[in-house]
Amino acid sequence: MSDFQNEMNRTVQSFVAQITELARRAAVNTLESAFSGRVSRTDGAPAAALATVGVARAGRPRGGRGAKRTPADLEALSEKFASFVKTNPGLRIEQINKELGTTTKDLALPIRKLIAEGGISVKGQKRSTTYFAGKKAKK
Repeated sequence: MSDFQNEMNRTVQSFVAQITELARRAAVNTLESAFSGRVSRTDGAPAAALATVGVARAGRPRGGRGAKRTPADLEALSEKFASFVKTNPGLRIEQINKELGTTTKDLALPIRKLIAEGGISVKGQKRSTTYFAGKKAKK
């Protein structure tokens, strides 16, 4: 190899070694803080900086995304969806989400329940599914 290639390889290897060392130190700090229940830094940076960046709480977060919805919330969403479908039959989920300001993930459970109860009926499969008022639609 040429001198240029040798120098380039040494520089890259040095850079990789530095990054590896930094990642190892960060992992050790994170593990130490997780096991001791406190956050500590060896480089003198404030402990709060690491707490907001790398340390996650164990278990499911309270509220926010991923929180379990209450039965009342699910019922309200079901009624909202069913009444919208009754007045706007034949729309796909993307169109319904746009109008209701929801996501497909939010509506998946209420839709399954409404279909099982007969509150709505569906035609098509996957993304081409269209929704209609069912035989047992609430009046």
